[in-house]
Amino acid sequence: MEFEFTGRHVEITPALEKIARKELNRVDRMLDSAPMRAHVILSAEKHRQRAEIVLYWRDSVFTGLAENKDLGRSIAEAANKVDKQVLRLKEKFQNHKPKRSNGASRAEQNSPIAVATSQTRRIIPARRYRVKPMTAEEAAVLVSDSQDQFVVFRDSETERVGVLYKRKDGHYGLIEP
Repeated sequence: MEFEFTGRHVEITPALEKIARKELNRVDRMLDSAPMRAHVILSAEKHRQRAEIVLYWRDSVFTGLAENKDLGRSIAEAANKVDKQVLRLKEKFQNHKPKRSNGASRAEQNSPIAVATSQTRRIIPARRYRVKPMTAEEAAVLVSDSQDQFVVFRDSETERVGVLYKRKDGHYGLIEP
């Protein structure tokens, strides 16, 4: 962890640095080895000793602010607040459940039929098609002469890609974007 200390009306002593490093060591152990940066700001105003800790980790920013008569205690309280924020984020990661994309209810997803159909549906890559310029009528002749169920073509009149497919009723369907 990379530390940066700022003192406002306070001289940063090695003892204060040691306290801050010790208190933030817990946070360093909780988070993975991604680069982490902590900015510790210590200030003194009259009888108030204030500690502010700003921790940067990945895309997250954790902030702890504490005031007390003792600067060491202020550092510990601010580090404790940062610690709680990190724990909350870590629990969020652990409890995160992937969202269902098909909108089916939990009972439908856990049924044996739903499990069987979801396991059998796969995307199997097929051969690549050359998109040839032709009219829709030429594409219909091509589909009727072959065993393919569809043909992808570029309409020679509009220059747009289209898909012509065989329908169950014996007619042809045309999909144009």
